[in-house]
Amino acid sequence: MSTASASASAAGADDAPGNRPDTPPGRRFEPDLRSMTRINLRPIASPMPLGFFTVAIASVMTGCMQLGLFEAEARGAVAFCVLPAFALQFLVSVLAFGARDVIAATLMAVFAGSWLAYALVMFSGVADGLRVLGVFNLALLCFGALMTAVTRPKRAMWLVIAVSLPRWAATGLSGLTGAEWLTRTSGVLGLVVAFVAMYAAFALMLEDMRSEEVLPIGRSGPAHVAVEGDLAVQLRNLERQAGVRRTL
Repeated sequence: MSTASASASAAGADDAPGNRPDTPPGRRFEPDLRSMTRINLRPIASPMPLGFFTVAIASVMTGCMQLGLFEAEARGAVAFCVLPAFALQFLVSVLAFGARDVIAATLMAVFAGSWLAYALVMFSGVADGLRVLGVFNLALLCFGALMTAVTRPKRAMWLVIAVSLPRWAATGLSGLTGAEWLTRTSGVLGLVVAFVAMYAAFALMLEDMRSEEVLPIGRSGPAHVAVEGDLAVQLRNLERQAGVRRTL
């Protein structure tokens, strides 16, 4: 992945039509800068393995809490273990935005916000905190449902979201109803999310190290072309991408 920035040289500005003596007063014509424009690319390492490993570890901690492996008094300690996930996934989101991957960046930013909300509510122990988290998880469920529609070419990311959907649903309903079986179900689904995210992170890391797919990830469409295509494919429509074009 790479970041992009555009810079233009002002060479030849004295010969621009707006600076010629025959130009009508009050009017200015800008020169065509296309021949003087250079787009510089700065490659960066993929932040996605870090993002998925973070999802896996945080999901294990919250899942174990929901399964009753920790006492209720341990929720503060669990909150402190989950809190670093916010910082790590926020970092992944920033790097993904810089790499012009808006889907990955958006997903990681929302995950980061969810871990921060969970950690603060669990550590504070405020009244009705679980009900509030229930509504919050149902909102995440809506977000995830929309994300599945745009992440299908990125099959690893799509699968992490797909297995997160039932967990968000179970967590949301258990928070609103207080049903113990829904809490336990959410804990089991949290471990499933952790397994899928761990696999995705490991597969992406191996791929980055060996510059080829080692474990199947299932990319298709533009995601497959982005990895298997040549440099000309990577630069296609670059002038229309965010950070290069004039406005978002």
